[in-house]
Amino acid sequence: MAMAKRKTWALAAAAAMLALAAALLAGCSGGSGEQSAGGDEAASGGDAEQFTLTVGFDQSYPPYGFVGDDGEFTGFDLDLAAEVAERNGWALDLQAIDWDAKDALLSSGSINCIWNGFTMEGREGDYTFSEPYMINGQVIVVKSDSGIASVDDLAGKTVMTQVDSAALDVLEGDAADLAATFAGGAPQTIGDYNNAFMQLESGMVDAVACDLSIANYQMSAKPDTYTILDTLSSEHYAVGFKQGDEELAATVTDTLREMYEDGTVQELCDKYAEYGLSFENWVLK
Repeated sequence: MAMAKRKTWALAAAAAMLALAAALLAGCSGGSGEQSAGGDEAASGGDAEQFTLTVGFDQSYPPYGFVGDDGEFTGFDLDLAAEVAERNGWALDLQAIDWDAKDALLSSGSINCIWNGFTMEGREGDYTFSEPYMINGQVIVVKSDSGIASVDDLAGKTVMTQVDSAALDVLEGDAADLAATFAGGAPQTIGDYNNAFMQLESGMVDAVACDLSIANYQMSAKPDTYTILDTLSSEHYAVGFKQGDEELAATVTDTLREMYEDGTVQELCDKYAEYGLSFENWVLK
């Protein structure tokens, strides 16, 4: 009888141990709601982590990337990136960067693309690009009441542009002869175009060389304040990736083309039309 009791006790103890172990395993696998959601968001390739599209952009570059009235990042290119990421099941990380540091950030992997009104002409050997999606130009803007009627009138005048910009590339390249006539024999540079136009409006500089899209944005905000003198060059915007990142570039291109075909691009262009952005400038079809 004692033997039977001991056997019964041992079986009960074993059952209790198994129940406790099952409860502990259930608790570990449940986790928090956030962790469970993270697991559900994993890429379809088994246990692989979800890919993150990390976009480097200039937060002072409306209408492509800027800080909205609500204090949040917004812009045409940021909306394009968000839609591309969603359609591919990617996470999205928007990184406002020092534009002058973009190459170092891309090389180090801190970002995996540059997407913010990024001109591809003249940079083809430095990046792997998506196919171009927008046409743009470089122009010179003056105040409407400045008395400056043509680029010839810029001789001896102070002209400003953004550091490491496409406009600066043009003024140091094809339009170098024109730039040599500016005060100091070259354009002045500044960190962002918002400050450049503040200096133009205040009279601290006589002209700003910039992207046509930037000029249109400034003129749409203050229609009677500025005038475009001339177009220095024509160019295209594309998404820039680290050299060799062909697969990611192709995926982004294909998704942008799908977005054009189903009308999403048209909707986003209309959303930013008040900022001077035109659907007619979209070229990826």
